[in-house]
Amino acid sequence: MRRTGGLPLSRDILNRRVRELKPSGIRRFFELIIGRDDVISLGVGEPDFAVPWRIREEMIYSLEKGITSYTSNFGLLELREAIADYYKKFGVETSYENVLVTTGVSEGIDIALRAVVNSGETVLVPEPTYVSYQPLAFLSGADVISIPTCPDFKLTFEDLVKYRDRNVKVLMLNYPNNPTGVSYRKKELEEIADAAVELDCIVISDEIYGELSYNFRHVSIASLNGMEDRTVILNGFSKGFAMTGMRVGYAIAPEPILDGMLKIHQYSMLCAPVTAQIGALEALRNGEDELERMRAEYMRRRNFFVKRLREMFDVVMPDGAFYAFPDVSSTGLSGEEFAERLLMEKNVAVVPGSAFGECGSGHVRCAYAVSMEKLREAVDRMSDFVNSL
Repeated sequence: MRRTGGLPLSRDILNRRVRELKPSGIRRFFELIIGRDDVISLGVGEPDFAVPWRIREEMIYSLEKGITSYTSNFGLLELREAIADYYKKFGVETSYENVLVTTGVSEGIDIALRAVVNSGETVLVPEPTYVSYQPLAFLSGADVISIPTCPDFKLTFEDLVKYRDRNVKVLMLNYPNNPTGVSYRKKELEEIADAAVELDCIVISDEIYGELSYNFRHVSIASLNGMEDRTVILNGFSKGFAMTGMRVGYAIAPEPILDGMLKIHQYSMLCAPVTAQIGALEALRNGEDELERMRAEYMRRRNFFVKRLREMFDVVMPDGAFYAFPDVSSTGLSGEEFAERLLMEKNVAVVPGSAFGECGSGHVRCAYAVSMEKLREAVDRMSDFVNSL
């Protein structure tokens, strides 16, 4: 680094909470496979499908027409209207006025937490959980409490109401879940909703995998009695429509919360990319057939993969998403040891379950978002590895 002269600062350079933040367990592990073309990766949570052609074509055409400007901070009006209409399929009646287009769901998580959490208030995070929730809640100034959900990975009314005296402001909810694939039926969501009402807290409901539900139809918790005014829905186009690199998501929230999120969004992000928003609008208007084709293929892979995994491990059947979360403790190895040895000895990459919280220890996350050919080869290598121990 080029030296600029002068004396060093007499105080800490970094924000205290940033300094205390641990690096992502996923990213740290995947530094081991950078540049290795011989590895079958079951680690990255990204569809192996390209963005459907008609969506790409619409984005290309918009560029040819020179549509490259900013949009409203809220996002394209037509897209917001389409999102509000689309969410009727999940039981939610809302208006475009309650929709904010974000730069992926990741931004939505961040600005939702910062908009509602005050220092000293508590955010509840069920584990195992997506890696961003706890760090972003911590950075917002919250006290973060992890709730273990092993062995079935389901959150219950009793799990939540024990925190009545902890000044709970937010419950983070993700279903179908990353990393387990577990989801909730309407009756189970009603118990969680009852607990949220009793705790008088907000639910930030990350439903990015809602379109990829297999066993039963996805229902948004915001559609249940008493939840419309205390739920922030987060969703996007990365998983169901394979638009990960487009970075476009959305929030549906009560007006006071959405206004707060907009304040942060307009200063930190301004708006989501216009080309991606145009693609997202085409996805909602004409992408349902492609979504169903991809969903059916994920389900086919799930059925094959989980059947093979169950010959080796205990595995909870995923209800959705494209992850399996086997318990590998029967091998005598920790999740970290299993993942590292599987990579080094058999060239198959999975993610240690501890990356998703302590409750994930002894497990590994396997993403079946790869071709059946690669999936068959990967599980054969896993079987050979387990048999060699």
